[in-house]
Amino acid sequence: MALHLMRKARGCRSFIRAIHKGAAAVPAPQKDGMQRIFSGIQPTGIPHLGNYLGAIESWVRFQDEYGSVLYSIVDLHSVTVPQDPAALRQSVLDMAAALLACGINPEKSVLFQQSQVSEHTQLSWILSCMVTLPRLQRLHQWKAKTAKQKHDGTVGLLTYPVLQAADILLYKSTHVPVGEDQVQHMELAQDLAQGFNRKYGQLFPVPKAVLTSMKKVKSLRDPSAKMSKSDPDRLATIRITDSAEEIVQKFRKAVTDFTSEVSYDPDRRGGVSNMVAIHAAVTGLAVEEVVRRSRGLDTARYKLVVAEAVIEKFAPIKREIERLKMDRSYLEKVLQVGSAKAKELAHPVCQEVKKLVGLL
Repeated sequence: MALHLMRKARGCRSFIRAIHKGAAAVPAPQKDGMQRIFSGIQPTGIPHLGNYLGAIESWVRFQDEYGSVLYSIVDLHSVTVPQDPAALRQSVLDMAAALLACGINPEKSVLFQQSQVSEHTQLSWILSCMVTLPRLQRLHQWKAKTAKQKHDGTVGLLTYPVLQAADILLYKSTHVPVGEDQVQHMELAQDLAQGFNRKYGQLFPVPKAVLTSMKKVKSLRDPSAKMSKSDPDRLATIRITDSAEEIVQKFRKAVTDFTSEVSYDPDRRGGVSNMVAIHAAVTGLAVEEVVRRSRGLDTARYKLVVAEAVIEKFAPIKREIERLKMDRSYLEKVLQVGSAKAKELAHPVCQEVKKLVGLL
């Protein structure tokens, strides 16, 4: 796998050189019937095990399954909460390095920085004028986040689902990978597409959700909660750049139970079942096969087996991230080229929207 990643990196660099020579063209506008994937990820820290298994792994596969694929580092979404400017700039590059190392290939998909395509915010404003305040206030994530932060929340936090809808519709996307916690936001995007089409004429495909949360990863310290970058307990989350020692420590401290045998029963044995689910996901084995192979192991020994499987899975990715982060200019160029390609797709759609609503 390490050799594959080295070849992939060389291919990405050849792609950048071709752009400078004019050999690589901007992707053609979407043809009728073409399926187009769009998805975004915030540049808030290194992706964790849940991000990889729940989203990024699927993103890599989609590059070969769909005719057109766009992946955005959605830095505008990240500023709905306070950010240190220098840290944010670095986080964008770190996320680019992580995505490339995991298998996102600029020759197969458009990888770009959201804020560098101004049409996102232009379309977001137009769509925001089509949404009522009560509709946004009823969204589950708004309620959950404001309750957690113990204040009323910013306007950006309230309206970011509209920006999310603009992200999707701007490229006439047909399919959007989402987790279960984003289903309401996807419904908003679908409603906005249909509402715009009814009022101004047929323009946007109604995007379909592609659920990617089959491989759910729970917190190592609280099996009732999903794994999160923002978890204050550092032992709760496995980041893909964690050292082998850190991964072993976190799995040793993972919450399970005192029953000796390994089994899969999420309702009654959440902690152990989380270990089994992780083990199955990183090895590609069925849950039943993982349980069968783990007979005779107590939970303490089994946690170390899972840790070893995770270390093996992420070792080549971690090495590639470290290598890419040493080449800042390359990462900047990948995003620059990707953002230019995204803008070539976005600009005519945004112009068409402006004409339809009377702004041009």
